[in-house]
Amino acid sequence: MKTVGIPFVLLLLLTSFGCQSKNKSEKPELVQKEELEVSKKESFTESELQKYETAYFASGCFWCVEAIFESVKGVKEVYSGYSGGTENNPTYEQVSYGQTHHAEAVEVYYDPKVISFTQLVQVFFGSHDPTTLNGQGPDRGAQYRSIAFYRNDAEKKIITDYMAKLQAENVYDRPIVTEVKKFDKFYMAEDYHQDYERNHPNNSYIRNVSIPRLNRFKANFQSYLKEGAH
Repeated sequence: MKTVGIPFVLLLLLTSFGCQSKNKSEKPELVQKEELEVSKKESFTESELQKYETAYFASGCFWCVEAIFESVKGVKEVYSGYSGGTENNPTYEQVSYGQTHHAEAVEVYYDPKVISFTQLVQVFFGSHDPTTLNGQGPDRGAQYRSIAFYRNDAEKKIITDYMAKLQAENVYDRPIVTEVKKFDKFYMAEDYHQDYERNHPNNSYIRNVSIPRLNRFKANFQSYLKEGAH
């Protein structure tokens, strides 16, 4: 997207709400007390999660993406992290400032008896703009690129077939630039990033970017939402 002609004030506003802004890098202990007063979330042990399937996606700030998949029925747990690059044990500072080849990504544990991988792919494409190269919303850089990861040929076919369907139906005005990438490894993000939207609803990035994005998704995918997530 060209920025020529966009008022300086608007550019400044977008920058202030970006994922690399001070507001996003704040750790929980620096956030106001009222942001911690949130609803409790069901938790699962590692052994309990092993009963479920996993899927991996990247589509911008992982705070936003985690919250979207958490709202989907059949999804048991979602973790924020890093994937798609070659560097071992990346940190948030390295990834968010484009110092690695990784993207902010999520690991989704889901019950295939309730939600299918095909439906998760639909959630992925329906909750972001897959025609934006190296960015999403106010966030720019390859660390925020769109990636649909697959673990086997069947998952790859589901992704590519759905992309072809979207293109054939002219759902978007521009070509889809989503990477279809073989899953290799997922690195868990630092603890303070997990459930960030839930735990910090008053953070300015959450209020102005994450929550509106989540609400747009909910409006279009009501039949996919968990009970009480409408």
